[in-house]
Amino acid sequence: MTDFARRATDTASVLGFRLGWSAVRALPERTAYALFERVADISVRRGGKGIERLRSNYRRVRPELSETDLDALVRQGMRSYMRYYCEAFRLPSLTRAQIDGAVVVRGDAQIRELCARGEAGVVFVGHLGNFDLAAAWSAGSLMPVTTVAERLKPEEVFQEFVAFRRSIDMDIIPLTGGPDPFHGLLEAARRGGRLIALAADRDLTNGGVEVDLLGHRARMAKGPAVLSLMTGAPLHAARVWYEPAPGAGLGGHRTVIEFSDRLVPRVEGTTAVRAADLIQQCADHIAVAIREHTSSWHMLQRVFVDDLDAPASPAAVAVAPPSAPQSAPPSVPPSAPTSAGSLT
Repeated sequence: MTDFARRATDTASVLGFRLGWSAVRALPERTAYALFERVADISVRRGGKGIERLRSNYRRVRPELSETDLDALVRQGMRSYMRYYCEAFRLPSLTRAQIDGAVVVRGDAQIRELCARGEAGVVFVGHLGNFDLAAAWSAGSLMPVTTVAERLKPEEVFQEFVAFRRSIDMDIIPLTGGPDPFHGLLEAARRGGRLIALAADRDLTNGGVEVDLLGHRARMAKGPAVLSLMTGAPLHAARVWYEPAPGAGLGGHRTVIEFSDRLVPRVEGTTAVRAADLIQQCADHIAVAIREHTSSWHMLQRVFVDDLDAPASPAAVAVAPPSAPQSAPPSVPPSAPTSAGSLT
């Protein structure tokens, strides 16, 4: 691609994002969600690498499904993923009452005690449900959220997403292009007063931890566990999923957040050994949501070891992380930067 073509593409991306944010907010709620549902259905019909990867991941965690039922689940999964897009665009214009009415929280007693003391907490989350809506709710009901985001290209798009997330009081630490992000996380944990939420249910580096996820070996990032062990900040895992809420929530759905109790190592040994045990506990916690609310698991990437180690094939090539387009059709802008998806 020539420099001129690259600049033109970058400019179009920036304009597309800005148009999306303004246009989607201006639409009536029902119209906006119906539009994104339509986009999801078109995307599934067109197929592509991301759809094939989503189908492969769903097949592993729901092996009992027939091909017809799996087809339906993939469509539900893409509709859920597009629901996230729609909510992300509309989120800055929502009132506190709308956010609170769209979120149901369970198991938050220990987290609330932590917040009352003004201490920091570390939360392991997966690519489940709507992370941004959960963070916006936390900012008003618990503590503001700090996270790590992969840097998008062009830079203007990344800055648009940074501005969006800061508008909901989320502190963004860039994964690349700045100081060591883990150092920034250490400082945030030691300062206190924030929840450090890291999406760590995938890791495409050699530094991740292998865990059992619903009977299959998967590789996840160890950052949340190491951060907790190094700073003493309590580690929790959070399941996040969508549930139908006709006539309530946002677009007829609510986001459910279910925290685990504080996770502590069950084994003795080195930091690496204890971190691996903690990440397995995190995997066990979110596995329940992945199994019971599979369509809320927006995993359009390779996460299982057999897929990571296997030679790439046309139907199973890894697509860009959720910070870049994930098989969405050209009419859909790329997704928001993922939160520490490759933090190790």
